[in-house]
Amino acid sequence: MTLLRVDDYKRLLGEPCDYRHPYGRDRYQFADLYLPPGPGPYPVLVLIHGGCWRAEHGLEPLGQLARAVAEQGTAVWNIEYRRLGNGGGWPATFLDAGAALDHLRAVALRRNLDLSRVVTAGHSAGGHLALWLAGRHRLPVHSPLFMQKPLAVRGAISLAGIPDLALAIKEGICGTAAGELIGGRQPQHVRRLADASPRALTPLGVPHLHIHGEQDDIVPLGSVLRYATYALESGDRATLLALPDTGHFEVVDVRTPAGEVFLRAVSGMLKTG
Repeated sequence: MTLLRVDDYKRLLGEPCDYRHPYGRDRYQFADLYLPPGPGPYPVLVLIHGGCWRAEHGLEPLGQLARAVAEQGTAVWNIEYRRLGNGGGWPATFLDAGAALDHLRAVALRRNLDLSRVVTAGHSAGGHLALWLAGRHRLPVHSPLFMQKPLAVRGAISLAGIPDLALAIKEGICGTAAGELIGGRQPQHVRRLADASPRALTPLGVPHLHIHGEQDDIVPLGSVLRYATYALESGDRATLLALPDTGHFEVVDVRTPAGEVFLRAVSGMLKTG
C-alpha cells in the first residue's frame, strides 16, 4: 500500500470555478464558487483547504473535489483566507473564515443559493476551521472573533481535521503551527484557545462527521477519536468514520475510495442535517 504524500496533494487538479467573489480587500480574501448543472436553488458546501494554516498551501488542489461535489447537485464555496506568512494568524485567519461564510448572503440571490442548507467541510487545518465555523455562534460577545448574526450551518464535515487546538499544540500536530496560529502569552493564550478551538466550543449544536484515515501520520486518528467521544458525551451528534488503507491526503482526492466516502457524506448531511 502506497499512501499519497504532500507532493501528490499539490499535483491535484485545480479545476476552474464558475465565479470568483472577493469578500474583503486583501488579495487572499476571496472564494471560488462552483455551481451544479440545473436551475437550483442549490444547497451549499463551504469548502476549506488545509496546510497547517500556512501560506504555502492554497485552495487550488481542492478544485477537483469542489467540481465533483457540484456535479452531484451541491454548490461549492471554496474559500481562500489569510494564513501564517501572508497576514494570517490570530485573529485574521478566523475573521476571514467567518467573513467568507457570511458573504454567501451577498451572492445567494444572484447565484440561486439555498442558505437554509449550508454545510461546512475542511481538510486538515481546514477541518479545524469547518468545525469552528459550526460552533462560532457560541462565542461570547466580548471575544475578538465574535460576529453579529453568523450564518447558520446544518452540519460540518472534518476531513483528517484538527478539532482540538490545545491537544495539537501539546502533541506537535502540524509542528509549531497551532501555537503560532493562536499566539499570545499566558493567560492570553488560554483565553484565545477558548475562542479558537472547536473542542472549547463543543457542543457545536449541529451534526459533525469526522472522516479520517487509519494510517494518517500527520493528524493521528487517536486525537480525533478523543474529541468525537467528548462531543458525544457533550450531547452532539458526532460520528467518526475511520478508513483503512487511508492516510492524510486520500480523503480529498475524488479518485480514491475515501474521496467517494466524502461525496456520499455531503449528500447525506444535506438531506438529514
